[in-house]
Amino acid sequence: MSLREVVATVRGREKTLTVYTNPGTSVVPELREYFASQNVAIEDADAGSDPEHAVLSDDGEFLTAVGIDALRSLTDGSPRDVGEEAAYSRLLSRLDRTTFTSYSRRQMLEATREIEDRAWRTRDGRLYAGFQRASNFAGERDTYARLAATDLDVHVYGLPDATVDVPDGVTFHGAAIPDVASSWFVVFDGGDDPRQACALLATEREDGFYGFWTYDAALVDDALDALGVARISA
Repeated sequence: MSLREVVATVRGREKTLTVYTNPGTSVVPELREYFASQNVAIEDADAGSDPEHAVLSDDGEFLTAVGIDALRSLTDGSPRDVGEEAAYSRLLSRLDRTTFTSYSRRQMLEATREIEDRAWRTRDGRLYAGFQRASNFAGERDTYARLAATDLDVHVYGLPDATVDVPDGVTFHGAAIPDVASSWFVVFDGGDDPRQACALLATEREDGFYGFWTYDAALVDDALDALGVARISA
């Protein structure tokens, strides 16, 4: 099974983000724009005497809640470094198997950070990242040098379109797998704890990226298999 085929197996369920605000709060339009390309319905509600916050649910089942400041930081587009805590991480981590379409490169980078951060906190295990082209890796070199300075086993993929200064501890595979030029992926096997396993998989289309991220070890297994490496359950 190829990475493209793994992406095709996932059909994300729509989740609902109910935003409880007071009159004059403007975060809801920004959230609707941010999640327009993802299976997340945004509903507006009156916070009343409660602090402004949002609740993520799946078919009425509570998943998580975050404060209004976390939502603002999610939509303002500010970049962050690996290992830098983000107040909205709890929200993104509960969007397991929620498919997205027409994601921009900025949104892909933000989602990628979630997987890299899980690997950074765990500090061991295997991390695989596809940059489509080696030249795209140049801007993330310092991040991956930091990741490789831990006990992580770090692997990078991309068409060799440029000479890349690969950091110590990073193995560069070039175009070792099919669809490398049209796929964006970050796969972490969880190290000694399969519960930490997670992955972001997407294929590039004319209007942006289509894919999903997951914390399901079975799906991470499928991604590892597509990369031609040992599965978690092996």
